[in-house]
Amino acid sequence: MKKIILSLLCVMATLTASSQVSKESTPFSEGKLYVATGLSGLDLNYTGFEQWKMDLSLKGGYFFMDNLMLLGKAEYDIRQKGDNTFMLGAGMRYYFEDNGLYFGAGASFVHKFHSCDDFVPSVHFGYSYFLNRTVTLEPEVYYNQSFKSHTDYSGFGFRVGLGIYFEDLF
Repeated sequence: MKKIILSLLCVMATLTASSQVSKESTPFSEGKLYVATGLSGLDLNYTGFEQWKMDLSLKGGYFFMDNLMLLGKAEYDIRQKGDNTFMLGAGMRYYFEDNGLYFGAGASFVHKFHSCDDFVPSVHFGYSYFLNRTVTLEPEVYYNQSFKSHTDYSGFGFRVGLGIYFEDLF
């Protein structure tokens, strides 16, 4: 009888230890927070209206599931031709396993100074390259679709960001 109880305790200890190892936290685990800043433009994007533009952005996110993040952003665009703009938006980002590749989609409300407002859905595809355990360099390709004027304000581009993935805070 002692051997059976001892064997059961050993099996339970092994299962408990293996379940703790398998639940090890990854950078894209549920409950993590994300903060990033980005820079795009500098003649790395194209739309029908602009000749030169530079975007500065600030993003924040929360992983509500493993590999799935709810994302909010604020962005200020400086333009050579046309009005400078301010954007507020939200979206989601999905990470393909733990390799750092991600795909995202969202929408933004765009306020063009001295002009009109616009609603802009967007998609983006990028890669999170980890410089250390929590800081990433994030190159990204994006496409923005304007509802105001497809030819003038819709466009694709390239942005580079710096992100920080915070450990579980809750």
